[in-house]
Amino acid sequence: MHVVIVTKSTLDKEAKISVDDFGALTWDDTQTVINPWDEYSVTEAILLKEAYGVKVTALTVGPEIHNEALKLALAIGADEAVRLWDDSMQGQDSLGYASAVAAAIVKIGDVDLVIFGKEFMDLGTNAHIFQTARKLGWPVLGSYLKIASVDFNARAITLDKLLDEGVQTLTSTLPAVISLAQDINEPKYPSFIGIRKAAKAVILVWSSADLGIGEAASGSAAKVVTVGFTNLPAWEGSVEIIDGSSDAEKAEKLAARLFEDNVL
Repeated sequence: MHVVIVTKSTLDKEAKISVDDFGALTWDDTQTVINPWDEYSVTEAILLKEAYGVKVTALTVGPEIHNEALKLALAIGADEAVRLWDDSMQGQDSLGYASAVAAAIVKIGDVDLVIFGKEFMDLGTNAHIFQTARKLGWPVLGSYLKIASVDFNARAITLDKLLDEGVQTLTSTLPAVISLAQDINEPKYPSFIGIRKAAKAVILVWSSADLGIGEAASGSAAKVVTVGFTNLPAWEGSVEIIDGSSDAEKAEKLAARLFEDNVL
């Protein structure tokens, strides 16, 4: 029984990001953190390990900066970590990303369940989740709030999703790809022993050649190319204080001004 969690490192949401004169992103000395949505997916994988004895492999795509997310997963309890990267993967789009992840799942070979967080916070997208499932030919269940049950022997998993109309419960066969929403659990945090163990762990690095995908995940093969970024325009505004001898007078003046400006 084998569960793979796909994660990445992102900037802390408090980081101050700007764009330099060459259209490249720059930021302050803020440290990277694990993609916030992945705190829940990594924890859920470790809970499955504790309950069913499954093997857990943490997987990421990208340069060495993403090792931090893998080390956190190892410190919490993942058994192995693999990073997918070479120069040909630079500038890939979501389909290239999914191609690399799917190829890694096939290379691992005995995977029963792939778990993603709800989305990537830095990109605000979850397309890679569904594209990975499509590449694998596996069923996909996105943004579920709870794993209601899982039976690795019967090859079945049941998940619950909270909707406006109530709770949606869906059962799927395994292997499958799922993504988990926030608050599915209480995120685990590494112990001191776990941190030391993760620091000594060997993180495997697989290239496009190792995955047998050639340029399928390369920037040159990407259908979407990011040519640069621009800063948001500076926000300017003014404030007008409405005076009056009473609240009623102030309200009348405010209403009159709103009508005058065609706001009301």
